[in-house]
Amino acid sequence: MKDLSDPQENANGPHKESPISRRKLLKIGATGTLGLITGEAAAKHHGSKPAFQSVADGRINQSIMGWCFRDHYDAPTLARQCKEIGLVAMEGVGAEHYPFIKNLGLNISLVSGNHGFAKGPCNPEYHDLVVKGLTDGIDLAREVGCKNVITFTGMRFEGMDDEKAAQRCLDTWKEVLPYAEKKGITLVLEHLNSRDDSHPMKGHPGYFGDDVDFCIELIDQIGSENFKLLFDIYHVSVMNGDIIRRINQYHDRIAHYHTAGNPGRGEIDDSQEIQYKPILEAILETGYDGYIAHEFIPTWDDPIAGLKHAAQLSYYQ
Repeated sequence: MKDLSDPQENANGPHKESPISRRKLLKIGATGTLGLITGEAAAKHHGSKPAFQSVADGRINQSIMGWCFRDHYDAPTLARQCKEIGLVAMEGVGAEHYPFIKNLGLNISLVSGNHGFAKGPCNPEYHDLVVKGLTDGIDLAREVGCKNVITFTGMRFEGMDDEKAAQRCLDTWKEVLPYAEKKGITLVLEHLNSRDDSHPMKGHPGYFGDDVDFCIELIDQIGSENFKLLFDIYHVSVMNGDIIRRINQYHDRIAHYHTAGNPGRGEIDDSQEIQYKPILEAILETGYDGYIAHEFIPTWDDPIAGLKHAAQLSYYQ
């Protein structure tokens, strides 16, 4: 890792919406008389700066995936901002920054498995790379007090047999797992969407593990408490949907969460279709006490304002 939908109502039914009414609402919202985007989200458009409350004492252990902000801030600057906001951890930044982050009192919530999402165990060409990368990641995670190391299936390749590719993934992970278990580290498999081809990090066409239910099947076949799922809410929304049902169904096999808005992988504000409040509440109800890392690509004029909004939205006492 670098430093890094519901059917519409019957148009003839009693709840049919007038096109004129919709246009009026959009016009009114555009003029600010009735904002369709409110609260913190309004800061993106109108420059207001609502009062901020630190989230440091919240029930959710909030983290940030640093690569999303690398075009705006270097890692130390971002770390200081995270500390001020009340986030408790960071991930997705170079290991050379770990001492600085730790000295600020922040944790490392996820360590790279060093093989990336493209070069995964589904392709025999990358077997040795994956084994070494995960082993090194386990050592680093142990050193910095992090419980989780990320892994991926890798990308499809010409002539690939799905059944054999799945078995290669299982065999490779099982090769590393005894070491992970010995060190008390969990390998977390991230499901990624293959639908969005608009941006290199908004979707990953050709990714083998693009079905979250399939990833769960792989995890079940591994059968280890040290091999679980990284449930990326954005990717699940794009690829599978039915987010809360899946959280409830798979919560005992989930070890980490990522957030982002859909569509576009932007802020988790009210301009996008994922309603994060009920999702976060569902996660808390499962008893989850790990990290939830914000992994959205900033679109607001002030990226930190977007991060503060996400932090406050995710704040539960």
